[in-house]
Amino acid sequence: MKKSYRRFFILVILFIFLILYILKANTFKDCFIQYTELFFEHLFPASFPFFIISSLLIDYGLVEIISFIFPNSAAIYTFFLSMISGFPSGAKISKELYVKKKISKEMVSEILLFSHFPNPLFLLGSVSNILGDYSLAVKLLISILFSNSILFLLANKKKEEFSYSEERFSSFSMSLKLAIIEGAKTMLLIYGTSLFFYLICTCITQYIVLPPLLYVFLCGIFDLTQGVFSTTILTNPIIRSYFILFFMSFGSLSIHLQVKGILEDNSNYYAFLKGRIWGTILSFSIFMILVF
Repeated sequence: MKKSYRRFFILVILFIFLILYILKANTFKDCFIQYTELFFEHLFPASFPFFIISSLLIDYGLVEIISFIFPNSAAIYTFFLSMISGFPSGAKISKELYVKKKISKEMVSEILLFSHFPNPLFLLGSVSNILGDYSLAVKLLISILFSNSILFLLANKKKEEFSYSEERFSSFSMSLKLAIIEGAKTMLLIYGTSLFFYLICTCITQYIVLPPLLYVFLCGIFDLTQGVFSTTILTNPIIRSYFILFFMSFGSLSIHLQVKGILEDNSNYYAFLKGRIWGTILSFSIFMILVF
């Protein structure tokens, strides 16, 4: 019964969105072009190369090599790769490790607790410009890094056993081909979900006049990128920082659906959600200490 109500509710929302989209076709066309330019200017070049490289590193045994030095090498590998490439790379890498039989399903859930990071180039570049204060952007980054580091240390990571084989290294061209295909699929998922929620948020704000704080919150809940850029309407940089920190620590609906789409598993997604709740609490606590 609950599923029937939910399905009906989604159908109604989609139908309303379709009607409003038709009525404001030119506006949505401009928004579509605007977001596409934003995606290919900022998000695509920051993520796509990392997806390809991380896949090749897995194929060529970096995780196994790390395991000779450190236990829990898969967790360490995902933690650092997701730290420099940004979300949803944590979900992408952990799913790929699972598909290639490097880690167990339980280990995927553990990794998802602490592998949610914003791209540092975006945070220290675009976000610092929005805030007008580079030091605030650095404090945001430190807060998120430390919160995930705490979750990493607290997670009950089990040592994974690897079977090292040379057979899979025989064809670099095949590994590169598969890495490009899987990376492109992930980027298409990111682009599609982000664009969908971006247009829904635009549709709402076109017809309803909202107070500034509610407008920023609504934008960030639907789409993280739009939420971050919408904070420019706020005059207080600290308030801007809190909103941006929440959007980046917890994630928007588009981010959560991207992770869910990559994982294709509700049990693993719930681990990600648990990590985002605790990560948000920790990052806010750390940021408040740094600011005050």
